Amino acid sequence: MLNGTVFKFGDNVDTDVIIPARYLNAPSPEELAQHCMEDIDSSFVQRVQPGDIMVGGWNFGCGSSREHAPIAIQASGVSCVIAASFARIFYRNAINIGFPILESPEAAERIAAGDRVSVDLGSGVITDETSGETFQAAAPPAFIGKIIESGGLLPYLKARQDAR
Repeated sequence: MLNGTVFKFGDNVDTDVIIPARYLNAPSPEELAQHCMEDIDSSFVQRVQPGDIMVGGWNFGCGSSREHAPIAIQASGVSCVIAASFARIFYRNAINIGFPILESPEAAERIAAGDRVSVDLGSGVITDETSGETFQAAAPPAFIGKIIESGGLLPYLKARQDAR
């Protein structure tokens, strides 16, 4: 179960906004996190707390295929992203690093910035504790759930190989 305060963004939040290209040579995820969302919300990194939740609109993570975008969000302390929809490459990059994301157009529309939200990744249930509303997102398929639990695709594959 994930719990946090919501940071809300709109439609078509692209990877250049999530982590501006001028920081792509940052040497670590922590350095990337220091610049996460700064071109759309300059106070984001000062306000985000471990476990907080990001909510976006349609086509979240569009733009380039850089894996830096979900890495920056995850390293900033955000526990998951809920959006109306995700750009496919962002979706794959998030899963590859073990970062949970959920699609729910209704939740993305109705949850407000600053709300307290809990997310049950196993069932896909999203609860806005502020409004009392509950939303159903599609729970990740079992194999994606295992990748997320393992911390990403590479740790998942290594654990499978070691188990043989």
